[in-house]
Amino acid sequence: MTMRFCRYCDEPITDPDDAVHLWHEESMSGPGRDVWAHREHADLVQPDTTLVRILARALIAAWKTS
Repeated sequence: MTMRFCRYCDEPITDPDDAVHLWHEESMSGPGRDVWAHREHADLVQPDTTLVRILARALIAAWKTS
């Protein structure tokens, strides 16, 4: 069995019925990974906005140089 960890509290999810699949994160060097949360934490998890911020900075820099 694969060990799953809650994205919200970083604790292991020991009960498979308590695990909620939130999304799949792609990876630059592999197949990526699934993001899980405890059922009670699923609505509290926010997506990681790092990639959106990097893309926004790149688009702004490209716009300024054009």
